[in-house]
Amino acid sequence: MADWLLRKATTDDGGALSDCIEAAYAIYSTRVPDLPAVSEGVADDIANHRVWVIEMDQKIVGGIIMIPKDGYIFLANVAVHPANAGLGLGRKLMDRADSDCLELGMHELRLNTHVDMPENIDLYSHLGWQEIGRTGNKVHMKKAL
Repeated sequence: MADWLLRKATTDDGGALSDCIEAAYAIYSTRVPDLPAVSEGVADDIANHRVWVIEMDQKIVGGIIMIPKDGYIFLANVAVHPANAGLGLGRKLMDRADSDCLELGMHELRLNTHVDMPENIDLYSHLGWQEIGRTGNKVHMKKAL
């Protein structure tokens, strides 16, 4: 695998991270009719939350947006550019979420995914996540640390 760098996002990363997120979710644009605006508010997220990016060849190819809540961290977005899929970068981002959670003295992560993204549900389950409920098309999951 090529060299990569996992680092905290800066305000200068907003556009590149938004582009990466859009590319990562493009495969779902026709399959998920109620897909929300997946990259909306990235600049605000960088300014107000815990956001990490992965760089390869000085280009952002992945990112994770985490929002600390009361007793847990909510993963608002995890994305890897499809050109870099299969390199283990998503796993690196998820490991970073585990570390951030523990650094903040918390022991639970949560996220939402979509019923029309069964491969994501399977991946999260493989990584130790449990489904804790559904609301409409949203699948709510958590991971205890």
